[in-house]
Amino acid sequence: MEITTIKNEHFGECMVLSNDSVELHVTMDIGPRIIHCALKGKENMFFQDKEKATLGDKYDIFADQFKLYGGHRLWISPEIVPRCYHPDNEPVTATVIEGGMRFTAAIEKHNNIQKSISVTLDEDSPRVKLVHSVRNTGLFDKQFGLWAISMMSAGGVHVMPMPSRQTGFLPNRNFTFWDYTKLNDFRLHFGEKYVTLKQDGTSEGAFKLGYNNEAGWSAYFNHGQVFVKYFEPVLDGFYPDNGCSFETYTNANMLETEVLGEILDIEPDDFAILEEEWELYESDGVKDPQDEAEISAVLAEFM
Repeated sequence: MEITTIKNEHFGECMVLSNDSVELHVTMDIGPRIIHCALKGKENMFFQDKEKATLGDKYDIFADQFKLYGGHRLWISPEIVPRCYHPDNEPVTATVIEGGMRFTAAIEKHNNIQKSISVTLDEDSPRVKLVHSVRNTGLFDKQFGLWAISMMSAGGVHVMPMPSRQTGFLPNRNFTFWDYTKLNDFRLHFGEKYVTLKQDGTSEGAFKLGYNNEAGWSAYFNHGQVFVKYFEPVLDGFYPDNGCSFETYTNANMLETEVLGEILDIEPDDFAILEEEWELYESDGVKDPQDEAEISAVLAEFM
């Protein structure tokens, strides 16, 4: 693995972690955000908000507003204002670890927590491991779950496995929708094996869906690549948002893949972790997200 430093014209100093297969850019002046993720020499799979937009006056709570930036970030759930929207606009501390680096944010003074993301790369494969950590820096117990969010670039198709656990007469899947979600949205398709969601720049409204992703993976197809995210869900775990271990969101600009951890009680100076792995492969993509045979054929090449 190689570690270098670059100056990004929009996001400042970034650490570049790469091997022969993949390349990641992690911000140092803000974040931590993984602002670039792609097969080496290929187009970025992550969305970047180079304008650094804020979310408007509704979220003008702290002295410095939360900015979108894009890329991959770490939040805590459930989504509560203002807690989740504490800005990550301060410099990050980087520490070399075996196989990669750990990136640690400044302590969130209002929330009394500190976030870090450890990133390691396999020596000879397109595999990335992330360990997300949130430490309780306050004086009292806190209750929250970790929430790892990847903002994907425009134009792709998100494929999520349909729960398939055999439960007899009892239900085996639980879908959650938000007040702005339209169930007849043309971007969404429920199949027998997969749920798919397109990112479409012509859509005016946002869409969000959450569910119990018991298979522990999702795949995003774009730019001739597929970004696969793996995680370890807890069956019947204590998850937020009516039991969601996984959520996805899209608007006219990007699409999010979101892994959630269980809601935990965190004692002072203790911490919670959430692990996930990424793999990237070359792919012709999924031309018709409603064709489950096509999806299965593509995924079978590397899963």
